[in-house]
Amino acid sequence: MRVLYVEDAVFLAEAVKHNLEKQGITVDHVNNGEDGLEKAVDEIYDCVVLDIMLPKLSGTDILKRMREKQIQTPVIMLSALSEVETKISNLEHGADDYLAKPFKTAELIARIKALVRRPKNININTISYSDLILDKTNATLNGEQLTAKEVEILSEFIKSPELLINKEHLLAKIWGEDGFGEDNYIESYISRIRKLLKKIKSKTNIVTMRGLGYKLTDK
Repeated sequence: MRVLYVEDAVFLAEAVKHNLEKQGITVDHVNNGEDGLEKAVDEIYDCVVLDIMLPKLSGTDILKRMREKQIQTPVIMLSALSEVETKISNLEHGADDYLAKPFKTAELIARIKALVRRPKNININTISYSDLILDKTNATLNGEQLTAKEVEILSEFIKSPELLINKEHLLAKIWGEDGFGEDNYIESYISRIRKLLKKIKSKTNIVTMRGLGYKLTDK
């Protein structure tokens, strides 16, 4: 599990990060809103934990911009502001949970795990981006038949267009432990998907970001 934690209070952040990592959670911590937004938009996380009062850009602004970009990663807001209006406002802007400071780290961990376990888009079997339509039920892309693994890989890209997706994420998400160390799995499937995109004359392409991963784009 990978979590983005945006908090400017150094001692609190270090303590929370330490306790989350003891639970086997990988934590990326940044201490200001601008860096937080960049990571939330450019990288893939299972959950984002945002303090509301941040330098450069507030947690609420990060949340708004994530949802404007259709990034549906679960978000937990943290704040010393206990007013009901603040809580309601952030929930209305798309937050999944709200935790008032001070809080017990054990409660934060429990809430993160609960959000990550929550079913995602269980009724959405057709997803799209640009000129691509992926039918996960019938395993087709614009009418062309796909293998099960191709459906899973394309689903990851179409859900996060224009965002960097690294090999490790794809291996862990699709192959699990059996896929670790087998980079050629990904390269082989990416090559096949690129050929399919050409076949259907799509304006999209999967671009290799050397040393980093891949990105689906129509630019």
